[in-house]
Amino acid sequence: MHRIEVILTSGQPDRAGHRLARKAAMQCDMTLAEARTSRVYLLEGDGLDREAVRWIAESLLSDPVVEEVRIDEPPAFPADFIVEIAPRPGVTDNEGATAAETVAFAREAGRLASGPIAVQTARRVYLRGPGLEVGACEDMARELLMNPLVQRAVVVPGHAPEGLADRLTPPRVTPPSEAFRRVDLPDDDEGLARASREGLWSLTVAEMRAVRAHFANEAVRRARLEAGLSAEPTDVELEAIAQTWSEHCKHKIFNDTIVYTADGQTETIPGLFKTFIRGSTEVVATRRDWLVSVFTDNAGVIRWNDTHHLVFKAETHNAPSALEPYGGALTGIVGVNRDPAGTGRGARLLFNTDVFCFAPPTWSRPLPPGVLHPRRLFDGVRQGVEDGGNQSGIPTVNGGLFFDERFLGRPLVFCGTGGLMQAETRGTPTHLKDIRPGDLVVMAGGRVGKDGIHGATFSSEATGADNPVGVVQIGAPIVQKMLLDMLAEARERGLYRTLTDNGAGGLSSSVGELAELSGGATLELSDVPLKYPGLAPWEILVSESQERMTLAVDPAHWDELAALAEHRGVEVAVVGRFTDDGTFSATWHGEPVMRLELEFLHGGLPRRTLEAEWTPPATDAPRTASPMSVEATLPALLGSLNICSRESVIRQYDHEVQGGSVVKPLVGVAHDGPSDAAVIRPLLDSDLGVAVSCAINPHHGDHDARAMAHLAVDEAIRNAVAVGADPDHLALLDNFCWPDPVFDPAKNPDGKFKLAQLVRACQGLYEATTAFDAPLVSGKDSVKNDYHGPDGKLSIPPTLLVSAIARVPDIRRAVTMDLKAAGNVLVVLGTTAEELGTSQWARLHGWSGGRVPRVDLEAARARYRSLHGAIRDGLVRACHDASEGGLAVALAEMAFAGGLGATVQLAAVPTATTGATAISDSTGALSLEALLFGESASRLLVEVAPTDLAELEARFAGQAIARIGDVTDTPDLVLRGRPGEPDRTWKLDALKKAWQGGLSA
Repeated sequence: MHRIEVILTSGQPDRAGHRLARKAAMQCDMTLAEARTSRVYLLEGDGLDREAVRWIAESLLSDPVVEEVRIDEPPAFPADFIVEIAPRPGVTDNEGATAAETVAFAREAGRLASGPIAVQTARRVYLRGPGLEVGACEDMARELLMNPLVQRAVVVPGHAPEGLADRLTPPRVTPPSEAFRRVDLPDDDEGLARASREGLWSLTVAEMRAVRAHFANEAVRRARLEAGLSAEPTDVELEAIAQTWSEHCKHKIFNDTIVYTADGQTETIPGLFKTFIRGSTEVVATRRDWLVSVFTDNAGVIRWNDTHHLVFKAETHNAPSALEPYGGALTGIVGVNRDPAGTGRGARLLFNTDVFCFAPPTWSRPLPPGVLHPRRLFDGVRQGVEDGGNQSGIPTVNGGLFFDERFLGRPLVFCGTGGLMQAETRGTPTHLKDIRPGDLVVMAGGRVGKDGIHGATFSSEATGADNPVGVVQIGAPIVQKMLLDMLAEARERGLYRTLTDNGAGGLSSSVGELAELSGGATLELSDVPLKYPGLAPWEILVSESQERMTLAVDPAHWDELAALAEHRGVEVAVVGRFTDDGTFSATWHGEPVMRLELEFLHGGLPRRTLEAEWTPPATDAPRTASPMSVEATLPALLGSLNICSRESVIRQYDHEVQGGSVVKPLVGVAHDGPSDAAVIRPLLDSDLGVAVSCAINPHHGDHDARAMAHLAVDEAIRNAVAVGADPDHLALLDNFCWPDPVFDPAKNPDGKFKLAQLVRACQGLYEATTAFDAPLVSGKDSVKNDYHGPDGKLSIPPTLLVSAIARVPDIRRAVTMDLKAAGNVLVVLGTTAEELGTSQWARLHGWSGGRVPRVDLEAARARYRSLHGAIRDGLVRACHDASEGGLAVALAEMAFAGGLGATVQLAAVPTATTGATAISDSTGALSLEALLFGESASRLLVEVAPTDLAELEARFAGQAIARIGDVTDTPDLVLRGRPGEPDRTWKLDALKKAWQGGLSA
């Protein structure tokens, strides 16, 4: 074994070391005089002489312009302590794998002698500082440098680094003492609960009883004995059932019967999904003829034009990201990539989206055990999604950030991917799946390891102070990119019949689900390619190791597919066959280890009846005089975490790759203004485009989750229409993230209220989507987002993300939000009411009262249709939605994004005073705070040329529209007060500085 250390040449700044020293001072109260970093490669192989190692180090593993290498030499820098961090055994080492592949290419080119060479990587950090102690360095390493779930570290004195290589060399994986075991299920409920808990199966006592009863059935026992199995279940079978029945995979709460009580009335709801989610789309489908595949595959499919469909899916990866933010988020983005790629016979991936919810990164209070600091979560999640998207060659075009202290125990990590699917491939519809008995079960892509075992069942539970190692995976986006490229060619050549993703539950999930299409499947688990020996059969079956797809292949096409895969550098293996015997079975070296009837596996889950009780929360706290002037409020809001610029995050993502982005995430004269939505051009020889947008605001749900759903649908549609999308060709995704809504008198006493919030959110979603005729085509729920620690439970606020994808008839007419020219006119669409409840203004002032915005669904739909027509016909120069922070924030953003000023007459803003609670003073006029900072729904600011104003007003005849001001060439935002109110002026440079400084505080 040889150790290569790569260091920066003299004079090169060590930015990683500087960042570490700064973070150590801020987060660990550690003073470092110096921190230096390096990369370490451990090379092992027969015949590796020093000359070959030096050539590898200098030619392949370092940049000779700014780096130098040291081979089998003492430490490069003086230090008080040296820290080395490396992946745990079995955890994907992407850099090591890439290095090994690079060395292999060099060997094939004749630059190196033949023979395999293994590469492992590590990071080395040199620390110097007054009074450093080994314990403090170990604590700092755990806090800032590594995650014990996926990495291990060693800290040694700087003067005695001997043994580092030996201590970091991964130990061999120990094979299990037995290949599989038979399990006697206990006769008592307490024993069943204990077995589920110890097995990490996440099954309830009722579900365990159903499993026990199934295996006690005489017909089942007889069939098992005939198949060579014992009457008792094996661990392989129990793991498969647990994965299939997990909340993550089965969405049990959305399918349970719910007895819902509100306002003294009780009703029985036969499933939230059936009634409100699928139910709304069934209604809308009678009025929309462009739905292709909805709720039947990995992603939703809608028609885009005569030859292509759009495919879209968004997922969450909350629990893994809470434990290991980088790996959890990386797996989240590459995992959701495989959903459109595994829909029907596959799609070409067009774009990524991401939305993150964290506690404030400035958190300074003590953290509960096992909880990572929000800044570390923020940095790790961002880096994981960056690496997953950028290295896959997929542009990240849309997303968002939301901050609230209640996300401390578990962050929310939403990742989405859209694709373009050919309507037909080789004469048959591409969106359809087809499997026939006798087809081969083929696993393509990465190998199986211990990473991601129990991921599906673990993510169906709350996290706590102690979390199991191994539930998190580390994705390899380059491996996946090679896989998807190979599959695209195989699809065009007709080499597979259908495919699906190996995600949650691994082969158990992918093959178990595909088996329903043919009527059965059987696996030979010993044929599954492994990262290393020693995995038990059940681990092979349920491991969620990444970059894998399962294919159904006609045996006649296997040789050609295998040859193509070898040419593309992708591993494929036949691991079983599809059958029609009604079972999902598996063997291990020919010995039966699993036989599960598909009817029981997919239909045997006992349904529950859950109780939900709605009591409106009190939100009528009286409003006191604002302690902050209006002049100070606007920059304070612009700099607040839920409004401020996301440029520092957006710049890390590649939104230009593939060359199709039209409206970027950042727009304006300096390319730093906040775009409402993205517009991309899927086919570069066509002007037909796609708009992508999203909306999320959990604060609305604090008052009423039904209103939150209305507002989220309204904003997602409004954002898309603002850039040119057609509201009559627009589809939505719903992603619910909820605290545990199942009542338990001891563990979850407010479960009935949380479930009632979920019911109301689903009701609101049904009402809004049917009113807009905007169908839900796919979605996901995550309903166990709680942390249980020694000091109690931390629950997230009920959260709904709504994402939109829409057709843009002509990308040449797409509109951005930045002001374009002095002398143009500013117009507001929609009315402003006394609706400060749950607003960012209210949070800034610590006020919990006020009226939450209401959506006039009929008026909003008419407004968006009229706006789309005006944009399509070239009447609109700029358009921006008014949401968080209200009209004042939207005006400021338009002005400084365009580098132009604006003068606005507040008296001209259309207002609505509906109901006594909406009137703030004796004159019946809106309060100034509501006028400027209220977040009334469905409003947009539009810039129009003076010559087009009359035509625009005619387009909106009978609707709320008003000219409120003008674009100027002075760098000021001027708000002319209503009668009796003073004028107010802000310098745009100061407002922009406040807006850009929020995340850097």
